[in-house]
Amino acid sequence: MKDHKLNGRIWVITDIDGQLISDIDTDQIFHNAFLHITEIDQMGIHAFGNLENWRNFSSKCSPGDIILTGKNFGSGSSRQQAVDCFKSLGIVAVISESFGAIYKRNAINSGFPIITFPDAETIISEKRIKNLDEIEIDIYSGSLKIKRSGEIFHVEPLSNVQKDILEKGSLLSI
Repeated sequence: MKDHKLNGRIWVITDIDGQLISDIDTDQIFHNAFLHITEIDQMGIHAFGNLENWRNFSSKCSPGDIILTGKNFGSGSSRQQAVDCFKSLGIVAVISESFGAIYKRNAINSGFPIITFPDAETIISEKRIKNLDEIEIDIYSGSLKIKRSGEIFHVEPLSNVQKDILEKGSLLSI
């Protein structure tokens, strides 16, 4: 990854009350009914297919988009499809307050940027980031800029290991 700045629209994954959804597990990200699908380009249509109020996400998102969720994103079983379905759609990163350990490892190993944003819930409750805002994330320095307002927030920069894997495309390419 030569460019360490990601630009795109942000999808703020909230419940009907406008609160970030936490504890989104791998079955909500990619339902086990579709685990027989092995071609990554066919996985995207099923992204969030088991997440209430977000089942049509794949028909609305665009390549270059970024996802923002609450705590513990990707908890549950080890399911590589839960990472690959977003790659299939062209999603460039997932931002969350925290990640499930197995999901985090799968994403890092496959060269998919996941970004920890400890203050996400507070920032969303204050309506400082809105769904579909255009943002820029510097994944090396740890800044997230809202283009509409110019406001900048701190996110955790990627570790040197994550940077190395991203540069090579995946752990298997190192």
